[in-house]
Amino acid sequence: MPILAALAFFIQICFAYHALKTGRPYWWLFVIMAFPVMGCVLYYFIEVFPTTKESVSAEKAIRAFSKKLDPDKNLRERVADLEACGSVDNRLALARECIEHEMFADAITLYKSCLAGMYENDPDIRFGYANALELNSSFADAEAVAARLLQTHPKHHANEVRLVYAKALEGQGKLEQALPEFQRLADTYAGEEARWRYGALLKRLGKATEARDVLQSMLRRAERMPPHYRDAQGEWLELARENLQV
Repeated sequence: MPILAALAFFIQICFAYHALKTGRPYWWLFVIMAFPVMGCVLYYFIEVFPTTKESVSAEKAIRAFSKKLDPDKNLRERVADLEACGSVDNRLALARECIEHEMFADAITLYKSCLAGMYENDPDIRFGYANALELNSSFADAEAVAARLLQTHPKHHANEVRLVYAKALEGQGKLEQALPEFQRLADTYAGEEARWRYGALLKRLGKATEARDVLQSMLRRAERMPPHYRDAQGEWLELARENLQV
């Protein structure tokens, strides 16, 4: 018993020190010291666990499970919000949800409705509009909106805007114009999509050797990245492997 009591006291001291060091409210010291086991348990699950990787993973799993049970819940909520208040924020929230549900034409309408008054040249809204146009295969319009955004706000999410621009060019069959855009993005874009699209376009243009070099380099680079990065970029890495096997 004395050993268990000493161990419990040591754990209390560790939790109390953590509370002081991290700037938690002082009343946590009373909870921790007054209730040797329950106080430490409460402190851990209320103050410590939410900041851990395990908590983040658990939250993602819960969201994914909830989405499977009711995949349209967020969409209904955004529609209800817009019906209650037709603000720009609510229209944008619904537009983003429409993108998630592949309702690209509806997203285009919502983004376009926001481009008026003080929001006419808002770069975030224009980027969302260009992205929705490209996803809807309205490639000429997407090219025009993205090109203008690159001129008026060249530093605003430049790589993301340029990727939409490059995809819009490729979608119109302007392959020679799209190629240098993808080449530039292959070195600067955060993620593997741009590198895969560059390699795939090289292959499409009959430059098989260059395409293979790009895709192999992409896979080697990904192997040096943390596992969570490879998981997040799994779609593009798998496409690269498939292209190399053909």
